[in-house]
Amino acid sequence: MTHAIVVEESSLLERVLRGLATLPVDTPPSEAETVAELVRIRDEVQAAKEEDKASLLQQFEHHHALLAQLRATRERPSVDPGTPYFAHMRIREDGKERDVCLGKATRIDGGLRIIDWRNAPISKIFYTYRQGDDFEEEVGDRWMEGTITARRTVTIRAGQLERIDAPEGIFVPDGAGGWTHRGRDAHRLTGGQGTSFTVLHDAGGGTDRRLGTDGQGATSRVDKRLPDIASLIDPEQFALITRPNAGFVVIRGTAGSGKTTVALHRIAYLAYNDPKVDGPDTLFVVFSRALRDYVGRVLPALGVHRVEAVSFPEWVRETRRRHFPKLPKSVRDDTPEIVVRLKTHPVMLLALEAHIASHRGPSTVETALDDWASVTTQLDAIAPFVAQHARHAFSDDELLRATTWCRDRYDELMRWLEREPGVEGAIDAEDEPLLLRAYQLRVGPLRRKDDPSRPMRHRHVAVDEVQDFTPLEVRLLLDTLDEKKSITLAGDTQQHVMKDAGFTDWAGFFGWLGVPGTAVDTLKVAYRSSRPIVAFAAGLLGPLREDADAPVTVRDGPPVELFRFTDHGAVVVFLADVLQELLRDEPFANVAIVTPNVGLAETYERGLRAAEVPRVRRVTDEDFSFAPGVEVVDVQQVKGLEFDYVVLVEPSAGLFPETPSARRLLHVAATRAIHQLWVTCVGAPSPIVEAALAER
Repeated sequence: MTHAIVVEESSLLERVLRGLATLPVDTPPSEAETVAELVRIRDEVQAAKEEDKASLLQQFEHHHALLAQLRATRERPSVDPGTPYFAHMRIREDGKERDVCLGKATRIDGGLRIIDWRNAPISKIFYTYRQGDDFEEEVGDRWMEGTITARRTVTIRAGQLERIDAPEGIFVPDGAGGWTHRGRDAHRLTGGQGTSFTVLHDAGGGTDRRLGTDGQGATSRVDKRLPDIASLIDPEQFALITRPNAGFVVIRGTAGSGKTTVALHRIAYLAYNDPKVDGPDTLFVVFSRALRDYVGRVLPALGVHRVEAVSFPEWVRETRRRHFPKLPKSVRDDTPEIVVRLKTHPVMLLALEAHIASHRGPSTVETALDDWASVTTQLDAIAPFVAQHARHAFSDDELLRATTWCRDRYDELMRWLEREPGVEGAIDAEDEPLLLRAYQLRVGPLRRKDDPSRPMRHRHVAVDEVQDFTPLEVRLLLDTLDEKKSITLAGDTQQHVMKDAGFTDWAGFFGWLGVPGTAVDTLKVAYRSSRPIVAFAAGLLGPLREDADAPVTVRDGPPVELFRFTDHGAVVVFLADVLQELLRDEPFANVAIVTPNVGLAETYERGLRAAEVPRVRRVTDEDFSFAPGVEVVDVQQVKGLEFDYVVLVEPSAGLFPETPSARRLLHVAATRAIHQLWVTCVGAPSPIVEAALAER
């Protein structure tokens, strides 16, 4: 007998699809009449008397605003019959019940009641309350009071109902025309207590195990299709997404807690309320090209098509070249480590600001160039700030060596500008944000790319993985904002892998920026990874853990397993067998083979290809495919991404000694896994890994 919930949801979908098929196409009014009226008023203004022009101009502004509203309406998405909604709630008010569906577009007519999830007033009821809760909320110009009698998320593809998530359980088709009812995880949101890890030893690669199963061989993922991500937003995330379009929104969260999701959906929400946000004056900034490509794929799926997703190194390089066109385009790749540390340290922000404040000069590019040179090449310009704010960061000898090197390179640059033969022209990559900050302080706002006569003024900037940015780089972005100063900063100090960039904690970071007292909102639930993976990753952090307990999780999964081998050839044989079986059973799965370095990545790619594992590719220069198959990649490239399955190769004691940076790298690698994590080792496992496996 079919469960009543399946009958209800099937009936609702049938009514919605029937309604969409019979109702007229939802098209906005024509612009023609408004445009014609604007042309008429414009012509009248040219011939009107002076005393009549004010009234005509007021009419022109009114019709211009009306035209903008019509165009904004036209750009709003329409309901897709293939996936008309992703959530359904039934509300009882004044003794009457009505169904409300949440989707990616709005349609309210002919008995349909589908609401765009970004319509905050009504959506708040779904995201904030649970089934059985009484609610009282202001929606539009009235108060709504009632009870949520049903609250469910659904997966609909090609007009077919494929999954129902309800408090009563999860319902999925059984493949034979019926439905299977599975109970929900009884330990939901319990924080990973009782997790156990399995350590398997093997000398020759013959262990009978396969990805996609738990330790006993049972399938680890019965249903591989999850609901629309917008249906999974929790009340805390929804509150951050729907903040007013002004000021700071700062999000701290553990790996997989939804920081990027919140930042992306916040832009979609802001664009829903102000269509101008969906344009080139909104920027989503990340540090890696891989994460940029990922974000660039997600934004259009949220109805945001014109927001620019950029990697900061590429953005700052292009912007520097426009503002300092006479400088070399090339950047140096042999900069000494001590120079890199000094130029990315927060004291440079203070030193540059102090120098420009105390040295008068014309507001020109040339003067800004002199400011940059003075601060990077003169020991006296830096040393007082190091002594006051970073006494133990640099020795006197290190400061002298760094500034001497910078002075020599500056002399070379001057000779290159004077076209001296045989002199190579290049600057350090770390100089580019310093130069642009000098421009802002000395000349004024950065200039637009499309119109250099106008200042660069962003409506909103979102910065993801902010812990890897220097305070100077964030300050640079802050000063490109318009008067609302609307910015979203998302980060996690536990994933901080950039040395000496200035991010040790949030309070200190904002202190360097000169904006102390900014509130930080914390996302405490790890949604990406299963409970065993999250607990293992927390163990990898060890003393770096910011919270005493492991992050709260929402689902269980197979244990984290360690496989030990005598050589890498045996590992390749073992993985080839299990990967072939996995990709046969789950053709849409994506797997990451994460290695500690490029050399091992090359070894494993060649071995897996030779074993004829399908769809194997090695990632170089962060060129992830985001497609089903096996990506072989070194650990430095995976930050910010996620994969169904992850195999962490060779986290040995020699490659990952017990240091803070090694802990963070391993933590980042482990938390890329959604469903299952394996570890393989030929050498002795790192003590960090051993301790994490031993934790209970």
